[in-house]
Amino acid sequence: MFSVRGRRNAPLAVVKNEANAEPTLAERALGHVDELYALARHLCGNPSDAEDLVQDTYARALAGAAQFEDGTNLRAWLFRILRNVFIDQARRRRIVLEVPDDNVESLAPDHWDTGKLEQLMYLSSSELSAAIAALPIEFRFVVLLDAEGCSEAEMAEILRCPAGTVKSRLSRAKARLRAVLKEAK
Repeated sequence: MFSVRGRRNAPLAVVKNEANAEPTLAERALGHVDELYALARHLCGNPSDAEDLVQDTYARALAGAAQFEDGTNLRAWLFRILRNVFIDQARRRRIVLEVPDDNVESLAPDHWDTGKLEQLMYLSSSELSAAIAALPIEFRFVVLLDAEGCSEAEMAEILRCPAGTVKSRLSRAKARLRAVLKEAK
């Protein structure tokens, strides 16, 4: 139960005080904080920047709550906001993000042989994190969304692109990731 009193002593509820009330958008959005933080952590590379990114994401989401349509995918909406905030922060810092060309063919076939699969068991989390960090931002983003369990349809909604583009980007991202991991070994 948290509320703040406004100028006219009217409560500005972030969380409703009623016991059986349906959860507010803010309450439902907070249910995704761990997923957003995990993605932000991989995008930013350090906990402090990731926390700032998630905080800015929630601030922008709450400010734009009127634009959210009930019945649509809240998780995808929050991930899209996080992506946009991340890109906006990079632009403000004048960081050039490499965006992949969706017309380029795949770098490698999309299959693994058994020997290569067994090599993955011996990767450390730092090696995998470094390999993911080496990917261009849109590749990194699609790989991380895939790891979070997002469907291709959800990814298409988050990235605002056709599902075919998501499928292509994911395939090329995995191929690039395999290439980076192969170089590391």
